[in-house]
Amino acid sequence: MNFDEEIDRRAVPALKWHRMVLGDGGEGLFPAGVADMDFRAPDCVLSAMQARLDHGIFGYETVQPDLMPSLTGWMARRHGWAIAPETILRAPNILNALAMAVTLFSAPGDGVIVQPPVFFDFFDMLKENDRRIVENPLILRDGRYEMDFADLEAKAAAPQVRMLLLCNPHNPMGRIWSEAELRRLSEICLRHDVIVVSDEMHGDLGLPGAPRYVPFATLGAQHAQNAVICLSPAKTFNIASCAAAFSVVADGEKRAAFQAANSRLTVNKNNAFANVAMTAAWREGGPWLDAVMTYLAGNLALMRDAIAPLSGVRLIAPEAGFLAWLDFRELGLAPKELTRFLRHKAGWAASRGEAFGTGGAGFARVNFACRRARLEQALTSLTAAMRAPD
Repeated sequence: MNFDEEIDRRAVPALKWHRMVLGDGGEGLFPAGVADMDFRAPDCVLSAMQARLDHGIFGYETVQPDLMPSLTGWMARRHGWAIAPETILRAPNILNALAMAVTLFSAPGDGVIVQPPVFFDFFDMLKENDRRIVENPLILRDGRYEMDFADLEAKAAAPQVRMLLLCNPHNPMGRIWSEAELRRLSEICLRHDVIVVSDEMHGDLGLPGAPRYVPFATLGAQHAQNAVICLSPAKTFNIASCAAAFSVVADGEKRAAFQAANSRLTVNKNNAFANVAMTAAWREGGPWLDAVMTYLAGNLALMRDAIAPLSGVRLIAPEAGFLAWLDFRELGLAPKELTRFLRHKAGWAASRGEAFGTGGAGFARVNFACRRARLEQALTSLTAAMRAPD
């Protein structure tokens, strides 16, 4: 497991390094805007995919029998979550799972609560499905984000608010919500008949020393019955282009609605490489994940040390994941000016903070899942840009 290995990601059409992300003339930028890792997938995954390739026949096939046990075994071992296999449904990707929940359990014009700054695709998905976005902004207090429960209570009680999209752990700032916070959120939603749809893609990525990730469904049967939990190993094992997603739906009526929609939309085909990749990752990928999280913790420490003495930028350190939320508001730059500064002065292609909604302006999301030497170069460039005279 050599995470310092330099791999040319331009050898394949990697989105992070593609012109549509980096823009014209962006070949030399630090590509920090797309949330995947610059590391090879675990050897167990590569071996399983190679064995499947060597078979040489890729016709229609059913789900291999050890896929679901590998998923349930992983969640039980890593997170203490005993998932009943019959409650698990497949989806092509996690955004598809989220979108299906939105369209099944709310109607056009209904309100859906989001907690910005939050993953920008939440906004696009709700707009494209004609749902009304109801914001419950997070509060940044002493360098740590918190939920505004008083505001959440008021928003959940409003007419035609049917659903809350939860990000657990939260993207972009990597906050791991505590059991007490999740329980308080869930109790508010139960009081007002608001369904919780929880994106838990980053749940496996707790950094060393961070609080424990709490799967929403482990709060108890009543809470699980009012929720749809969306999972995928795509981020965990860096297999986004060869993985599927899963919805865990404890309530029988909701699950039947999902199954009917899957049938109606013919979301029922299997990808041979995704199946073997996910099965191998969940069964044998634990040591690789532990090693990569240790390496990422080192990268985060490097970033923290480099940023601490700089005036005009502050790191909101994540508890989970490999995305750093950087606060540049002291620079007093408008969003477009901040993007230009990072691109042309620091040489960074980061995710624009304003894309994450209310509270995001003046921030940037930066992916630090790269070779340490590359991160050092990027931080040196940022330091020079921050210290340069106007």
